[in-house]
Order: sequence, then C-alpha cells, then structure tokens
Amino acid sequence: MTISEKSEPVQNPDIFRLAGREFKSRLLVGTGRYKTLEITKSAIEASGAEIVTVALRRVNLAEKEGKTLGDYISPQKYTYLPNSAGCYSADEAVRTLRLARAAGGWGLIKLEVIGDKASLYPDMVETIKAAEILVKDGFDVMVYCTDDPIMAKRLEEIGCAAIMPLAAPIGSGLGIQNPLNISMIVQNAKVPVLVDAGVGTASDAAIAMELGCAGVLMNAAISDAQNPVQMARAMKLAVQAGREAYLAGRMQKRTFASASSPTMGMVGQDATIS
Repeated sequence: MTISEKSEPVQNPDIFRLAGREFKSRLLVGTGRYKTLEITKSAIEASGAEIVTVALRRVNLAEKEGKTLGDYISPQKYTYLPNSAGCYSADEAVRTLRLARAAGGWGLIKLEVIGDKASLYPDMVETIKAAEILVKDGFDVMVYCTDDPIMAKRLEEIGCAAIMPLAAPIGSGLGIQNPLNISMIVQNAKVPVLVDAGVGTASDAAIAMELGCAGVLMNAAISDAQNPVQMARAMKLAVQAGREAYLAGRMQKRTFASASSPTMGMVGQDATIS
C-alpha cells in the first residue's frame, strides 16, 4: 500500500452554528463605508463571508432609482443581518428591526443601541430592554454589547442567540483592548460569542479566534484599508488561522527557557564512565 492509499482519519467539519443555521465562514462583514458598491462586492467576495450586516437606518434596500445594495450583494447568496445601527433608544431599535422583518422577512437580526455619539458605546440599559422585547417577539437576536461578563451573561439569559462584545470603540481599529474579559465571556457562554467593533488588522481577528470566539464581525477594518479587497482576503485567512490555533491547543506559557531538542547523547557531551 502506498502512502497515498493509506486511509486518513475522518475529521468532523468545523461548522459555525448560529440560531439553528449552519455556516462555513466565521467572518461576518459589514456593507457600509466602501467607496463604491463595486468595491463592496469584490471585498465581500474575497472575505468568504456568508453573513453581511446591513444598517437599515442608512441603507434603503427598496431604492428604485439606480443600483441598490441587493444588485451587488444578493440576498439569495448571502444571509442579510439587518442591524439597528444609529439607534439611541430601545424603542427606536425595536421599531427599526420590526420594520426589517416586515420588509424582508428577516428574523435573524443584530441589535445595537448606542449610548452617545462620541464613544458609540452601547447603552446597556436600553440594550437589555430592547433584547427582552425582541426575543419575546420571536427574533433571533445577535446583540452588540460592552465587554462586561455580567452583562453578557444577562443577555444570554434573556434568550439572545449570540453575544457580540466590542473589542474597542466602533471604527477605532485599536484591536482587542481587554482579552481577559473577552475570554471570560467565552468561557461562561453557552451561545456563540463574536467579537464586534474595533478590529483593525488581521492579527486582531486571529487573537479573537484564539481566545475561543465563534466568529468576528468587522466593517471599517476592511472598508477603510488602502486595499479593501486584499485586506478582506487577509481577514479570511486570519480568522481561519486563529480558529485552527484555538482548536489545536496552544503550548503552555513558561517563565523559563526549554530546549526544543533533547540534550542526551549530544556530540561532545562528556561521557560517564562506569
């Protein structure tokens, strides 16, 4: 039997499960901020993403004049994730997301309630209020939140389908500022945890995945890059690499050196005469 004929162990595919659905890609991307819809299309294709977010308050999917987002990013090819970006109260967010379901039948949504225009941090009091209403209303709620393990657990207990703590302020590109909190959220969660907001480059995405996150959502990190399509490819590979590293299990960190080769029988080593 040749090497190529030897049977290989069958490995279970690493499927990303979210609200009863299955996806191959763990990278979710936004559709805003790009210079043109052509670049949007090319970058999203290069990212390999299957889920794309759409800010309903900023994008008119029903526009009749000219090209629409749907002409470039087909709802038949991609899972649209309507979000409530730009909402500053629970009532505003709930109304926006209910309109999304009425317009397109979308039940998987991203809840986002902003606290103030300067930091764009989530208002957790209003977020929890909106989450309770939307879950009772039958939505599968993916929720943007602070990196507070207590708040994250509360949102899970309400019934949210996924928890999405920020890595850093929206659009900052600062990367994961508090890996300890993200790690605690992951360890305590029974639903997918996805880092959302603040990713700047490929290493940030890889770190998020190495912490055990189920996925990463980003927009500006790709759209604001000098070459968005090339950055999208980099992010795809980073998420894949970070996930593989997490599943492989990293080596233990040590506070001392440890030779990678054995020292027994080294050439020139003094022999012991018995």
